[in-house]
Amino acid sequence: MTVHVQTPGASALLERFTEVRRRTERLAAPLTAEDQLLQSMPEASPTKWHRAHTTWFFETFVLAALGEAPGDARRAFLWNSYYEAIGARHPRPRRGLLSRPGAEEVGAYRREIDERVTAALTQADDARRAAVAPLIELGLAHEEQHQELILTDILHAFSLSPLAPTYREHGDAGADARARPGAASGPAFAAFDGGLVTIGRDPEASGFTFDNEGPRHKVWLEPFELATRPVTVGEVRAFIAEGGYRTPALWLSAGWDLVCADGLDAPLYTELADGALRTFTLHGWRSPADDEPASHLSYYEADAIARFLGGRLPSEAEWELAAATDDPHDGHLLDASSPLHPRADHAAGMRQLFGDVWEWTRSAYAPYPSFAPGPGAIGEYNGKFMVGQQVLRGGSCLTPRGHMRASYRNFWPPQTRFQMSGLRLARDRR
Repeated sequence: MTVHVQTPGASALLERFTEVRRRTERLAAPLTAEDQLLQSMPEASPTKWHRAHTTWFFETFVLAALGEAPGDARRAFLWNSYYEAIGARHPRPRRGLLSRPGAEEVGAYRREIDERVTAALTQADDARRAAVAPLIELGLAHEEQHQELILTDILHAFSLSPLAPTYREHGDAGADARARPGAASGPAFAAFDGGLVTIGRDPEASGFTFDNEGPRHKVWLEPFELATRPVTVGEVRAFIAEGGYRTPALWLSAGWDLVCADGLDAPLYTELADGALRTFTLHGWRSPADDEPASHLSYYEADAIARFLGGRLPSEAEWELAAATDDPHDGHLLDASSPLHPRADHAAGMRQLFGDVWEWTRSAYAPYPSFAPGPGAIGEYNGKFMVGQQVLRGGSCLTPRGHMRASYRNFWPPQTRFQMSGLRLARDRR
């Protein structure tokens, strides 16, 4: 895997390493040891496992590159995720059976590796530090991905509890579902001329990018329009009320099969009774307002809702063209005090491209022209997953601030609903 990043100084690298590692522990802090063992489905992982796996990554790849010997050999079997080159590993669906090491022991493991990485970086000369900096940046970006997964995975687990546990209290948890001004109006659209556009990682830009964001290449786009905001709760409420989940003509074949097999009648974590809609969130049950972005939709639901609303999903190239000049830091991303659910935004012009909800695109997750995964285990990070999945763009309210950029490509199987995923309408220009 090729990692693109400018090498920071020793103090800046250590500062970022320390902050990202501490953020993981802050996210885990509200959870009991019992909470941290929960694995509610094979696609999710226990919080304890996320904490240990991200630590194993630094032990296995970063400390090895700094000439440090690995510790307990059993760690690779317990905490490896999918790196075939590393060796055998504990089966993913059975991660919730790992009652030992306990959550406190995982904390001690994290402290041990943090101390070793800090000491090794402090003692390294400039050349050694420059050589290992891309691996550290990859490890930190990888950990930020798992920080979002800690939240999405525990939300799924808590949603299955009859006690409806609250991960974090927030002042708006009891918000009512009355539509705020502007909520009932349809979306405005911004027009784009299309033509020959360039997308993907800019090799001249500073900062980290994943290998699947490149190479930068040209794409031809026909003229199109993109909604200035994501699809809202109110629009999904209308989809439900008008029989969207009972109308096969709106659905792709595989999507309709999923609706029938699972009895889908609303987005995940959502209940609708007598016209009243409520959603289970990390703040507990709440009634979202109609103008908030809709979330927890599969690709199939997003595609059907787009068709119901008279549009379609954008391609990832269309989305990236629209987002190219936006500042990702301005979006509603993960902050210590922000609500852990999407928020309404009535600002003028194109908005909410970054944060609030990941936006499904109609683009299959495939390699860009001339893409080639790197050698060794690190090369397994992205390339081998480029089949059977759809691209999402833009980040969500659970994505760490600073993690997102216009070229970032997230990907999930089309049936995925437990992520903070929504959609934005596109349509061909008439």
